[in-house]
Amino acid sequence: MIPKGYSLNSFTYSRFICGLCKVKDLSLVDKLLKDMNNIGAVPDMWAYNMYLNALCSGGLVDMALRVLEDMAETGRKPDVVSYTTVISGLMRAERFDEAVQMWQTMIQKGLRPDANACRALVLGLCGIGKVDLAYELTVGVMKLDFNTSVYNVLIHGFCRGGRLDKAQALMSFMRKNGCAPDLVTYNVLLNYCCDELMLEEAEKLIQTMERSGMKLDSYSYNQIIKGFCKANRIEKAYMLMVRKMEVKGVVDVVSYNTIIRALCKGSHTRRAYELYEEMGRQGIPPDVVTFTILIKAFLREGSSNVAKKLLDKMTDMGLLPDRVLYTTIVDHMCKTGRISMAHTIFCDMIEHGITTDVVFYNALISGLCKASRVSEAMHLFEQMKVEGLYPDEVTFKLIIGGLIQEKKLSLACMVWDQMMDKGFTLDRDISETLINAIHSKDASGISTGKGLSGLRMAFLKIVRSRRVSFRSTTNIVILPSWSGITAATTTTTNKTSADQHYFEISSKKNCHQDIIIRIRKP
Repeated sequence: MIPKGYSLNSFTYSRFICGLCKVKDLSLVDKLLKDMNNIGAVPDMWAYNMYLNALCSGGLVDMALRVLEDMAETGRKPDVVSYTTVISGLMRAERFDEAVQMWQTMIQKGLRPDANACRALVLGLCGIGKVDLAYELTVGVMKLDFNTSVYNVLIHGFCRGGRLDKAQALMSFMRKNGCAPDLVTYNVLLNYCCDELMLEEAEKLIQTMERSGMKLDSYSYNQIIKGFCKANRIEKAYMLMVRKMEVKGVVDVVSYNTIIRALCKGSHTRRAYELYEEMGRQGIPPDVVTFTILIKAFLREGSSNVAKKLLDKMTDMGLLPDRVLYTTIVDHMCKTGRISMAHTIFCDMIEHGITTDVVFYNALISGLCKASRVSEAMHLFEQMKVEGLYPDEVTFKLIIGGLIQEKKLSLACMVWDQMMDKGFTLDRDISETLINAIHSKDASGISTGKGLSGLRMAFLKIVRSRRVSFRSTTNIVILPSWSGITAATTTTTNKTSADQHYFEISSKKNCHQDIIIRIRKP
């Protein structure tokens, strides 16, 4: 434009700034502001407020505060929108004291906060539990016609703090000030009463809503259903759903899930399954929550086949279980000896792109080890590391325990070494089992005249490279002769042999600390 003889004025710059704010190109906005300053032009209020909103949305609150100061210096005094935008940004940044100070500054400058400004302040303060302060700064001191949303946030804050009396008093106050409570107002109070099992009070609220001609939604009725179920009045909850909600067409999946969960909690799993089937007849498709509740319930009562059918139905409907549910199912299958089914579910999980974690692998590894399928457990152990998952203490103990059971002691020692590299130690039972197994194997090798060089070298490598930790115990391990280990002095056995050394492994009583390892020549 400039080469063609056109001049850029405040309006042109301002429109350009607004466009750049929409595409989040704030660095170019900053350059334009400098250009405007050089030619003595000032952005209009719309451009300034757009820029403040972009800065606060991007978490650049300090820069927004500087822009707010610059506005006054350039003659563009910040308006209610400017202050509201920055107050919201300060709230999101959890700089609550500064937000309150900004609010007070706005009031002192004679600006009348609008509904958005009040809601921004009230939301932030109620979110951190400062409901009284939010009330004092708004309803308590200002003669404004607050809209329902501001009152609702305050009422919700008082209910969350367990102050129903204050919430009810505020609802009466809003009525007197010509602001009628809406559906959200009543739903907030219903939610509190049902959570606290104040069911008579909740039913009164429902009656008040119906008398005033207010149309209750599914959320309203679902709160009552939740309250009845929590009070173990499941039949009453069901009758409310059938007699009122179905008639009004407001029954939804949440209604059914609430009752199904209560039935499963009370071990009425078959009745819960009947409700699941009823959902299909009513044209209400089950969701992930429905299937999760039922699958866990049938697993608890040992009905693995029903749980598996529900899982298959779930995936057929395109509903994917989360990792927690998959882990629960696999853990149950493994504990009940259905390893093949557990492995099939594991493969399904991978196929559906659900990421695994260490807890999931531990469940499957535990099942494989108990089923004496340690080779497969070792394969999973290695697969974990390939996938970037680091075995935890439980993983190592499961693998070492399985290897000991299958008498693969050299491999057990190798895994034990890896375990200590990660800073983990074996508990007393497994460590004693491993040492006794090594002792037994070595004694067998001596009696037959055959050495166990692989096992010996694996164990000695561990002993040479680290101070081994066990819980309080004392064991003697006899291994073929070798040299190079030193340790603190300790007692030794008088049993000697021409070609043997003796390891004595001991620790102080009732104390978990490092073992002293000592070799004495016979």
